[in-house]
Amino acid sequence: MAEILITHNESETRAAGRRLAATLSPGATIALVGNLGAGKTVFVKGVAEGLGLDADEVSSPTFTLIQEYRGPRTLQHVDLYRISSREADDLGLDELNADGAVVAIEWAEKLPREAPDAITIQIEDLGGTERRITIERS
Repeated sequence: MAEILITHNESETRAAGRRLAATLSPGATIALVGNLGAGKTVFVKGVAEGLGLDADEVSSPTFTLIQEYRGPRTLQHVDLYRISSREADDLGLDELNADGAVVAIEWAEKLPREAPDAITIQIEDLGGTERRITIERS
């Protein structure tokens, strides 16, 4: 069953990420889907905060593909925007959470197959600063 949230600004979108982080087990994978500018990175900033990390260090890893944030819990932040599904398959993403790290994958629709047990976050721009966030757990 999906959980649907409506957020009215970036602060609320970040708070949704923080709330999700509080429920994550070590090694969890978050698959984020949404158009450019929908708020995927803002949501990941909230996840980082919820994991005890500095959200100000979190930025879209579009050019580096994977950024690692270490702290009380490790966050592997992946952005597949600039690569093909075939290239995504070669990144070894299924190994990123081997040490218990939480893995957040932006543009997860580019994965050649669904990540097992991933929590899917669909973020839709409703206009202005409003977003619909749909959370689906496997």
